Amino acid sequence: MAESRSLPAGFGELEVLAVGTVLMVEALSGLSLNSLTILSFCKNLELRTPTHLLVVSLALADSGISLNALISATSSLLRVSHRHWPYGSDGCQAHGFQGFATALASICSSAAIAWGRYHHYCTSSRLAWNTAVSLVLFVWLSSAFWAALPLLGWGHYDYEPLGTCCTLDYSRRDRNFTSFLFTMAFFNFVLPLFITLTSYRLMEQKLGKTGHPQVNTTLPARTLMLCWGPYALLYLYAAVMDVTSISPKLQMVPALIAKMAPTINAVNYALGSEMVQRGIWQCLSPQRSERDHAQ
Repeated sequence: MAESRSLPAGFGELEVLAVGTVLMVEALSGLSLNSLTILSFCKNLELRTPTHLLVVSLALADSGISLNALISATSSLLRVSHRHWPYGSDGCQAHGFQGFATALASICSSAAIAWGRYHHYCTSSRLAWNTAVSLVLFVWLSSAFWAALPLLGWGHYDYEPLGTCCTLDYSRRDRNFTSFLFTMAFFNFVLPLFITLTSYRLMEQKLGKTGHPQVNTTLPARTLMLCWGPYALLYLYAAVMDVTSISPKLQMVPALIAKMAPTINAVNYALGSEMVQRGIWQCLSPQRSERDHAQ
């Protein structure tokens, strides 16, 4: 798909501006909430635990998604006046890699948190630092590995229908695309979703007699399916059918939904935790924090 100096087919200026505005709101919301989560971990000793390290890994990944959305939003707003993707072909490849790597890291970090919570609530031993650090390293190295493969020829990054962001090119129905898609999707969507569902289901079964765990056991898996399921369905459809039968506007919907994940995750994992709430409040109220330490 080549760069175009005119608005893409099926989109008017108002629609491009609307997409850019939605992306901007999603980007700023995700960056703000996840930055507070990371900052509270750095400043609050109470939060520096192996379990919360997994949450910080998710916040870092979601911040990357939000940064990717911010670039897409800027590109959308510039597209109305400049009529082309402003960052060039190399910028498209870098944007695709960064967005894909952080998206995979977000999905896998959610699965790591689910396993960590099961380990915390349902086993007799606490999660060790070396285990948490190993999990975080594995998540990020694995995500970077899969995101680098399209740069090396297995899969391909290209512009999405609006031409304001770059992602895995799903317009190709060749063997290269389908083999990469199904292999990547198994290890980076199906398997993490299975781990997430299984971990929380086992938590409910084990703790059902003694009381409910102090975490939401249904929202994480629902978030994965809600935010990333539409993308998975679009890619699956593109692998077996002609994706041009879907209107360009409809093809952009999964991308907009996926960019909601950072905000939803921040609400679920950070704002939903009383301990993290205290850490965020201390970050926002440094004077009060200093008084508490003095006492």
